[in-house]
Amino acid sequence: MAKKVILDLDTGIDDALALAYTLGSPELELIGVTATYGNVLVETGARNDLALLELFGRADVPVFIGEPHALAKDSFEVLEISAFIHGNNGIGEAVVPDAQAAPQEQGAVDFLIESVKKYGDELVIIPTGAMTNIATAIKKDPTFAENAHIVFMGGALTVPGNVSPWAEANINQDPEGADIMVRNSNDITMIGLDVTLQTLLTYEETKQWRALGTPAGTFLADATDYYIKAYDTTAPHLGGCGLHDPLAVGVAVDPSLVTTLPINLKVDTEGATRGRTIGDETRLNDPVKNAKVAVAVDVERFLAEFMERIGRVARGL
Repeated sequence: MAKKVILDLDTGIDDALALAYTLGSPELELIGVTATYGNVLVETGARNDLALLELFGRADVPVFIGEPHALAKDSFEVLEISAFIHGNNGIGEAVVPDAQAAPQEQGAVDFLIESVKKYGDELVIIPTGAMTNIATAIKKDPTFAENAHIVFMGGALTVPGNVSPWAEANINQDPEGADIMVRNSNDITMIGLDVTLQTLLTYEETKQWRALGTPAGTFLADATDYYIKAYDTTAPHLGGCGLHDPLAVGVAVDPSLVTTLPINLKVDTEGATRGRTIGDETRLNDPVKNAKVAVAVDVERFLAEFMERIGRVARGL
């Protein structure tokens, strides 16, 4: 039986790839997409989700609009670096028509809470943007933290951050929200820069999608080429773009893709290290570890699975 998943996306090029990876994975049943902010405004993210679901032949999947800004803030503006990496429209300036469908009237937080109550252990939530929707669900309903299974893309434990020497971008959007999530959730797996920057895509792979001549294949190639070009400027030493968000989906499908370290985490919310993900020294000797942090990844196997699954969607199967 397929595992039910909710994607919590700030769509975003690698979020679009994570969406395609999910739809191309027969082991997963996508029951909804909750929109958050980060790479884009929450409304832009929801627009992209609906448009891409239609492009990928899954307009039946509902989209829910989430919280518009961080817990400690009154508003949100897209960072200049985010617009540079993902384009002003979030999807590398690739043109995708607006969807026929509209977002659901129910909000993302209520959908998340309701889904965990309904499906319990059958459901995995995969946040790949700011963690505000998750933190708000935890604050609103304590049983959510007890029962939710979360695999999130964010953080950096053994490597530097990508927006400061300490902070990774998704955590940095809402350190307070991320701290609530990592301290209170019973079951979380962190897929951070430690592993995602080892999973790289190059122009060689995007050529394969473009050669298919399908609308989905052309979109995936155009958006990802934009992303790779941005990486050529911001991180030329890598030689490709990191598959951040898709790896979180990959681990939801197959946890054996990564080696994890059991730990109790916290997120620094003050001072120079604000946004840092690190072990919680006050729970160091607690025998119960609520988090697993990925510290190694089977790159070859993941890339093979990634190309196979994205290929199904690009071909329109």
